[in-house]
Amino acid sequence: MTERADSSPPQKDGDQPIVLIVDDDASMRRALTNLFESVGLKVEAFGSAPQLLQAKPPDVPSCLVLDIRLPGTSGLELQTDLAKANIHTPIIFITGHGDIPMTVRAMKSGAIDFLTKPVRDQDILDAVQAAIERDRKRRDLNRTVSTVRSRFESLSSRERDVLSLVTSGLMNKQVAAQLGLAEITVKIYRGQIMRKMGAKSLADLVRMSEALGIGPNKSDAQT
Repeated sequence: MTERADSSPPQKDGDQPIVLIVDDDASMRRALTNLFESVGLKVEAFGSAPQLLQAKPPDVPSCLVLDIRLPGTSGLELQTDLAKANIHTPIIFITGHGDIPMTVRAMKSGAIDFLTKPVRDQDILDAVQAAIERDRKRRDLNRTVSTVRSRFESLSSRERDVLSLVTSGLMNKQVAAQLGLAEITVKIYRGQIMRKMGAKSLADLVRMSEALGIGPNKSDAQT
């Protein structure tokens, strides 16, 4: 590790972020752990990919600092395994033996950064800050979508039909004609939908339907 300028990832209210480290070099694990802890981050360090996979994924904003060359499962293979397991922790690769094809593969698969040893402290702190912020935004979005999906599931089948047509841009009269309902009945359904979905406007409903993948001629949320 090299000399660094003082830097600390911005802290927000809520759970404290965690940096996961996977490196078979014990001295590198210690150096990284000391660096991240010095700016107030929690750290969990592992000596191999299987050790990480056996651990429970953190339920807080996090990132993974991953050595690309590991005994057994390589860093690139671990990246693939995590994606298959639907674990989307942002990854920062570090290596002393990087090459262009390796870098391209890592970045195309979603890595945040690819740093070559010896790593400047400031470079890896900046990368970790960016990765944790990305993970925080992903988690916030997932929570929002989960809330919207739960509200959607409280709708009746007919309310879902009306929601799909209304958010596709149809007027009440058009919705009524398509569903064989009276226009006043559609208005009642719209009011019920707005209340159940917690929407303040049609624009809110449209954003919610987009988040759930609801479109014209679809009466159910896509997963």
